[in-house]
Amino acid sequence: MSKYILPVSVFGTVFGFAVLLKNHLTGGRCPSKATINGKTVVITGANTGIGKETARELAKRGGRIIMGCRDMEKCEAAAKEIRGTTLNRHVFACQLDLASLKSIREFAEKIKKEEQHLDVLINNAGVMRCPAGKTKDGFDIQFGVNHLGHFLLTNLLLDKLKESAPSRVINLASLAHIVGKMDFEDLNWEKKKFDTKQAYCQSKLANVLFTRELAKRLQGSGVTVNAVHPGVVATELGRHTGLHQSQFSSSVLSPFFSLLVKSPELGAQPVVYLAVSEDMEGVTGKYFDVRTEKEPARQALDEAVAHRLWEVSQRLVGLDQEEKAHHL
Repeated sequence: MSKYILPVSVFGTVFGFAVLLKNHLTGGRCPSKATINGKTVVITGANTGIGKETARELAKRGGRIIMGCRDMEKCEAAAKEIRGTTLNRHVFACQLDLASLKSIREFAEKIKKEEQHLDVLINNAGVMRCPAGKTKDGFDIQFGVNHLGHFLLTNLLLDKLKESAPSRVINLASLAHIVGKMDFEDLNWEKKKFDTKQAYCQSKLANVLFTRELAKRLQGSGVTVNAVHPGVVATELGRHTGLHQSQFSSSVLSPFFSLLVKSPELGAQPVVYLAVSEDMEGVTGKYFDVRTEKEPARQALDEAVAHRLWEVSQRLVGLDQEEKAHHL
């Protein structure tokens, strides 16, 4: 064995844990004490992980919380638990499958009809590094759920958000966007060999591009939109990777992993900050690494790519035909 292998391996491990430690130490609780009494918040994927803890924290602050989830049994249980722990009875479970355009449209219609206003939309739900698969409409599951589903949902709720201005849209992104690239010739992995990591990174790059393009289109509307990487958090999202906490349970790394990777409660704090903080008033089109505003990767700053992604997404989810019909 080469004498260099062990030191390099040790260096890589130490460097990785240093990154996790920095992430953990700089990602404490939301400093804002703002309450949101009377405000309505929609959170996707809110029955577990960051979404559930975001719902809990915003319920504590007095919000009317709509939890949009695919699994209604789990969603109802989570909503009941949050109502009990926060004593906020205005926490509701609602059917939403982001892998189905039909379900998204039904959910959006319900919100538009039943809610008087919509003050915060948190696009939290997602899948990560999962095996090859398709949504009900034939899209790659990661691109379809992480980007297209939220793209359609947000667009369908824009009128309600504008009527409720000042209002906020928050997109859960990831540091993984820095190695993502948009392959407009094969967004759904039908021509090339499927790569689950690249598929995830592409979807996360799409989140940041969507955020920037939407912010540009919403200028002057009173609706802000920002993207956030919440940090490395121990949730079910990582079950298909080598980083899920349960996979370290019998490992020598387990004590370090549990200490350095944030809990869902701490992972929710950057999202809560973007949702409630007075410092975020009027801030739009930005990317946050935990609570620090940072410039995203170079490819996420390409305005031509962001515009093209918008037009392609609009066509894929059928919004282009609705827009044409509207102008007839």
